[in-house]
Amino acid sequence: MSKQTLAKTTYVAGAGISFLLSVYLWFTGNREQGLYVGLWVPSILSFGTLMLGGRHD
Repeated sequence: MSKQTLAKTTYVAGAGISFLLSVYLWFTGNREQGLYVGLWVPSILSFGTLMLGGRHD
């Protein structure tokens, strides 16, 4: 597995875990925390795009 593929997988996995944690918090009654954690998803994906966007292999 190349470094770029590993990095992409890591960013997507982090966003997925964040999403699942957000849904869990929302449905267990911690709605404010769920919204806060839910905001991490686009942030993680945007950061991954920023870090990997300039690389051409």
